[in-house]
Order: sequence, then C-alpha cells, then structure tokens
Amino acid sequence: MVRNQEGRSLTIGKLAQAGDVGVETVRFYQRRGLLDTPTRAHGVRRYGSEDLRRLRFIRQAQASGFTLEQIRELLELDAGADRARARTLAETRIAALDEKIAELERARDALRRLAARCRVEDGQPCPILASFDM
Repeated sequence: MVRNQEGRSLTIGKLAQAGDVGVETVRFYQRRGLLDTPTRAHGVRRYGSEDLRRLRFIRQAQASGFTLEQIRELLELDAGADRARARTLAETRIAALDEKIAELERARDALRRLAARCRVEDGQPCPILASFDM
C-alpha cells in the first residue's frame, strides 16, 4: 500500500531507530505487507507517527509469540468490533506457549536427571554424553 507524504517526517533510518529495529527489518515488513511503503518525496520516503505505532505493534506482537500471519490478521481487525477474534488468536497463542513451556520443562527435567547421574564416578561413560549417543 502506498500513501502520500502528509504529516510524515521520519526517514526509514529514523523510523527503524525509533522502533528499535534495523532498516532491513522495516523493508522486510513492507515486503510482507505489514507496513506501508510511502511514496518518495524528493527522492526520500518519509514515515509518520502511524507508521511508528504500527512498527511497535508488530514488534510487541512478535515478542508475544505471534507469527507474522497472525500479526497481519491482528492489524486488520477493528479494535471495537473484532474483540472475539483477537481473543481467539491470543488464546490460541497462549495454548501454544503452554505446550512449549511444558516441552521445555520436560527437557530441563531430563537434563537435571542426567546431570545428577553424571556426578557419580562409577567408571561408566558420562550419562550426558552417552544419552546423546556420541
């Protein structure tokens, strides 16, 4: 999507800096259709506060574990009318995070058991190394 330059004062570098990302990240989001690409004025694209707000939204949603496709959908939702869909997306993400946490806890517990067995000097190979079948 291309917009006019009215009310826009940030270069892509300043937008990236304000959003705590790199310029290539901004360009990536533009290619994916998550951020608009403004038209050039005197050879330079200018971005505004709405672009920065959207960039920050994308980053916060990513930090919450949403995929870019889920973020695209969230960006398209109407804040007043689409609460149920936003909640469903969040609940789906929470369930995925819960499963990942459970998986990490299982891995931690298995490694703890191996580390405890490794403390015992019994002439056998290290159980940690043996379990990874080196």
